[in-house]
Order: sequence, then C-alpha cells, then structure tokens
Amino acid sequence: MSLSPLIRFGTSTWTYEGWQGQVYLKQYAKATFARECLGEYCQYLYNGEPLFRTVGNDSTFYRPPTANQLRQYLKQIPEDFEMCFKVWEEITIPSYAKQARYGVKAGQPNPRFLDAKLFKDLVLTPYRDAKFEPHTGPFLFEFQRHGRSSEEFCSRLDTFFSQLPKEFRYAVEIRNAGLLGPEYQKVLASHGVAHVYNHWSYMPSLLEQHRRMDDTCTAPFTVLRLLTPLKMSYEAAKTRAEPYHKIVGELPDMRREAVELVQKVVADNRRVYVLVNNRSEGNAPLTIQALMKALQE
Repeated sequence: MSLSPLIRFGTSTWTYEGWQGQVYLKQYAKATFARECLGEYCQYLYNGEPLFRTVGNDSTFYRPPTANQLRQYLKQIPEDFEMCFKVWEEITIPSYAKQARYGVKAGQPNPRFLDAKLFKDLVLTPYRDAKFEPHTGPFLFEFQRHGRSSEEFCSRLDTFFSQLPKEFRYAVEIRNAGLLGPEYQKVLASHGVAHVYNHWSYMPSLLEQHRRMDDTCTAPFTVLRLLTPLKMSYEAAKTRAEPYHKIVGELPDMRREAVELVQKVVADNRRVYVLVNNRSEGNAPLTIQALMKALQE
C-alpha cells in the first residue's frame, strides 16, 4: 500500500558514518564522505521505493550555505526532492550563550535577532542565485529556550514574518512550552507559517502540542521533528544512541502520536514533512521504516 504523496520522510541530516553498511554501501574517503554521500542517501530504497523524499540540513544553523554549496547538492538530489534548512542562528538567538565559539560576543544580546533584512540578504540570496527554489522545503527557525514573554516574542515574530517574501515556506520550532497558545497560533496563521511539532526533551508530547494549538494547523503544510526522548537531556540521548547503527530503545508513544498527527494533517490535505533524528531511538532510518509501516497498515 503506497503512502500519500503528501508525506515526506527524511532524517535530521544525512552525514552519519554509523549508517555505512545500511544506507551507504559505497566506499567513501573519510575526507569526502559528507560531501559525496547525499546522492546515495536519496537513492536508498525500502520495499522498492525511495525511503527519503526530504532531509534536514542542520549545518546551516551555524552559517548560511553558499550558492556553490547549494549547486553541489543539486548535482546529487533527484527532481522531486526537498531539503529543509535550519535558519542561521544569528537570526534566531536573542542573546549569545556563554560559549567559547562566540568569542567576545558570548553572553551579550544579539542585535541581529529576527533581522528580516539580514535574513533576506544573507540567507535567502544564495537559494535564488543557485536556482534552488524548487528543492527548498520549509525553512526551520529553531528558537532555543529564552526568557522573552509570549507577548514580546509573538510581536517580534509578527513583525519579522510580515517583511519576508511569500515564495518561500517557513516553520517555527520553539523550546518554551509556555509559548504554545492562541497568541502564538494567531501570528503563525496570519502569515501561513507552520508550527514545528518537536518531540524534544522538555516539550509536551506531539498531540499535546496540537491540542494547545487548538487542534489546527497554521499553514498549508506542517513539520514534525522527532529529536530526543521526552524528559531526557540531549547529552543523555546522544550517549544512549551512539554510534547510531541500531534501535536502542523504541518510543511507542512517540511513534503512535507521530502517526496520528500525520494522519490528521494528510486528512486535511496538507503536506507533512517528518524529520527523524538518530537520538530519538538510535537509528533514524529504522524509525522511519517503522512509521511508514504503521501508516500503511
């Protein structure tokens, strides 16, 4: 039984050496593996069909891609394939964490937080230059936990999205459960921006997030990101899951709620992107196969 074409499964990223012998059967030099394996990722079959019709790109959280990088992706991906890019953190962090990688900016407010001009100039321009638009899935705005009030955060989001071009799609992932509610939902809906349903350490379950969003989607598409077990830190999830070559612990509630939410979205004739991280159950491709099987049944 075929899945609805509205459903696109993919992993949070594709560059895991732990998938060699599973997703990757070709031999790659260590120095070129990350650059060259995307084509084989796209060709990976499950029951005779491509398993992955999308993929996340987490690296763009740390720096926007160049047009040349995007052109390299174009050489490897098939015609009907979309990539979901995380948005550069310069746009999404209100202040810099006290981490060495931020240098003198560590601990300081970020003056470029939700700067629409910066986003249009430095993030969107390479996609246009590389003619990557047909393969661009929703841009993922990941907002780490912060101390901003719901009123202030939603006001900033509203101003920001009102200035963005409409030919791209946008999705917001929050880590503050208290922001889920009518004000947040109204802002997203007014701009056709999706909420990212994230199965993450300290967020409510997927269906509880949907309930707090009044059981409605805010865009013609939506995104699920299955990241870590609930009530488990990133570090603990990483230690539990490495080296990512097998399922280390099924999360039956996560699977059941993901399937139910996907069914709700598709029944409403909306496209849904499901991005699975290794740190949820240990091996994202096997988790995706289980979700596909459950949907087909």
